[in-house]
Amino acid sequence: MPQKQQEPQRWALTLARNRESTLLVVLVLLIVGTSLANPAFLSWHNARDVLLNVAITAILTAGMTVVMLMRHIDLSISSTLGITAYAVGSLFIAIPGLPIPLAVFAGVLIGLFAGCINGALVTVGRVPSLVATLSTLYIFRGIDYAWVHGGQINATSLPDAFSHIANGNFFGLPLLVIIAAVVLIAVGYYLKFYRGGREFYAIGSNPEAATLAGIRVNKRVFNGFALSGALAGLAGVLWLARFGTVDASTGKGVELQVVAAAVVGSVAITGGVGNVWGATLGALLLGVINISLVVLRVSSFWQLAIQGGLIVLAIVGDTLLSRQIAKWSVRKREHA
Repeated sequence: MPQKQQEPQRWALTLARNRESTLLVVLVLLIVGTSLANPAFLSWHNARDVLLNVAITAILTAGMTVVMLMRHIDLSISSTLGITAYAVGSLFIAIPGLPIPLAVFAGVLIGLFAGCINGALVTVGRVPSLVATLSTLYIFRGIDYAWVHGGQINATSLPDAFSHIANGNFFGLPLLVIIAAVVLIAVGYYLKFYRGGREFYAIGSNPEAATLAGIRVNKRVFNGFALSGALAGLAGVLWLARFGTVDASTGKGVELQVVAAAVVGSVAITGGVGNVWGATLGALLLGVINISLVVLRVSSFWQLAIQGGLIVLAIVGDTLLSRQIAKWSVRKREHA
């Protein structure tokens, strides 16, 4: 193959394999295009709103990424978030002066318990994760509705120090964003450098081969769902800290945003491909799109339509790229 033809393919192959770079380019183009249409878009107020909106979604997306890497899905995260937020708020009311670290730990523990239920259904009960987590989505939400019984918790019932977790700043940067960044770095580091994290990829790539390699697949799948639940519990605590007012419908529908962010962020629904950074970029891209539509005064209907379109494009694009990469690899071997 002539050198001139090899160079474009080499660059295209590199870009296709490093899909986070593609997302970053799309994100920059979106920001530039929106700012040209409305210069007011490039303001710290808008940037702060985007970061705050994306922070909690990014934490949920990290847990979803772990589960999706193993060819599973967790649709119950929104209900876990909602019931955790109300439970922690109720703790503050029932126990005045409750230490904030203890409240955060309680929220994570509630989410962990919910995740363990999902993990047990999938590994012990052999229920497909889609069915299992769809069931617990409604079960947890039903328990939440029965518990709340039309009531709600207001910000006035919460300690000021607790609300400061989400609404405070550290050197001008929102504390909520810093907390989310720490969580994402921890999960990303674990997936990349620890054996347990690499086993998530191995299970998603080929479950049978992972079993033959000595990986305890059921244990790892259970741990993945437990981690997803714990992160959903943490997200519920942060949701309560940021918004203050929670009721039985808190977090309803957020699971669709999380799945969309993960898929757009190149986390393959077939497992074994993706990482936390791509999923976070997917969440950030969707967040920027939503606020861009508001700035440009576009109907809110298009927010959902665009999210759906992006999911389709991401899946189709991922399939086409995978096929093209396979063809280029075969040609490269034949040429060699």
